[in-house]
Formats: sequence, C-alpha cells, structure tokens
Amino acid sequence: MSWFEALILGLVQGLTEFLPVSSSAHLRLTAVFAGWQDPGAAFTAVTQIGTETAVLIYFRKDIARIVSAWFRSLHDRRARRDPDARMGWLVIVGSIPIGVLGLTLKDQIEGPFRDLRLIATTLIVLGVVLGVADRLAARDASGGRHRAVRERKTLDHLNVRDGLLYGMAQAMALIPGVSRSGATISGGLFMGYSREAAARYSFLLAIPAVLASGLFELTEIGEGHVSWGPTLLATGLAFLVAYAVIAWFMKFISTKSFMPFVVYRILLGLLIFGLVAAGVVSPHAGESVG
Repeated sequence: MSWFEALILGLVQGLTEFLPVSSSAHLRLTAVFAGWQDPGAAFTAVTQIGTETAVLIYFRKDIARIVSAWFRSLHDRRARRDPDARMGWLVIVGSIPIGVLGLTLKDQIEGPFRDLRLIATTLIVLGVVLGVADRLAARDASGGRHRAVRERKTLDHLNVRDGLLYGMAQAMALIPGVSRSGATISGGLFMGYSREAAARYSFLLAIPAVLASGLFELTEIGEGHVSWGPTLLATGLAFLVAYAVIAWFMKFISTKSFMPFVVYRILLGLLIFGLVAAGVVSPHAGESVG
C-alpha cells in the first residue's frame, strides 16, 4: 500500500465510520474503483482505532463518568443503582453478540463477506430498514390528524433486553455494507428510542468492540501488502476527520431525517450491481490481500 492510498483510505474511514453508510464497504469500494488492492479487514479494524479514539475524546466526560461509576459498582452494591454504572454494564452486555460472532466468523469476514454483490445487497436492504425505522420515529414525533405525538424513549429506559438487541444489531455490521451505526441506530429506532439516544448508545457500544477488534488485528499488519507506516498515517487521518464528523452528525440528527443516507445507500447498491452485471468490475476485485 502506498502513502497516497493510505491518505485517501484514512480520509474515507474518518468520513464514513459514524455515518450510516458503512465505512468497511467504502474502503473496499474506494480500492476497487481506484484499481488498488483490497486493504482488507485487518486494515479496516486497525484504522477504526483512530475513529474510536475520536469517540473517546468527544464523549470523554460521559465515558469518564460511566467508567468511574462502573468500577464503584463492583464493590458497592448501592452504586449499582447509579444510571452511569448501569450504562457501563449495558455496554458490556451489548458487546457480547459482536464479540462472539466476530471470533466465530473471522474467516468469512476476511473472505466471502467482501464480495461486492453481498455489499451491494446489504447497502440496499439496510438502507430500506433504516428508512422504515426513520419514518416510524418521524411519525411519533409529529403525530398526525388522528394520532397524538408519542414520546420516544431515552437512554434512561435502556435495560438488559434492549442492550442485547442493540448488540445483535451491531453484530450485523460484521458484514461490509451494513454499517455499525446504521444497524444499531435502526435497532434503537424500532425499539422506540429517539434518534439522539439511539446514536449516542451506538457510539458508546462501539468502543469495546472496535478497540478489541483493532488490537486483535494488529498482528496482521505488515504480513501482506499493508505495511505499518501507511496504516498509522490512515489511522491518524481517520481520527482527525472522524472527530469533526461526530460533532456534525450529533447536531444533524437532532433536527434532520436519515433519508438522505437511505437514498444514497440504495443508489450506491444499485450502481454496484449494475457495474458487476455489466462486467465493469469483478465481484472479487482486488481481494487477494495476502
């Protein structure tokens, strides 16, 4: 991998990680359209350490409060009633599905799941799912002629069952094209949570899974065409861009719909299907990472 490839892929990772469009799919597609070799699942996982560092800094006050309360709850039974301590436990509970499936499906994640036809399918299907979930949230917020406005749930309503359901939605993002934020936010909206609550828990829930995945894949860097220097450059750029994206996205969802992302996902999926059907690109283009 060249330094220029790392520069572009780092920017793409930072721009797309927290938007409901799938960063892993965009890294794969960027390499395909540029005629580069697939950066691979290990490169994606390691550069996500940069984006999660942006989350740690952006939500640093929330995270410090949650971690402190969680540690107190280990030895003080009364502290377990603290909402921040409960959130710490629920992040752990919600991380279980992706941890189990990530280890179980490691070979598929690095191979068959990177087929462009599967990526196109997940882009379209999850785009439709996100669109339906967003419409339900908008309907509750606006009410209607024969319907009263329905209050959406906040994170104070989060429980173990919902945490596990969030976690199962997040685990779907092991398939490129699904989108970690898109899947978890959709799951939250279907469970009745507000856009802001669903997005905030989505970001918090991603921290253990992404950091663990990135650290687990560190040993894979340098064994193929992806070397340490370009990977570190891409990770640093991903961090800088992701921080700005988080700040923008949290403001965006407080007043705007997810429909622009829904339309984008569906059009991109159809474009990929069209290019593969026309023989312009192979569904396995650039896959041999080594």
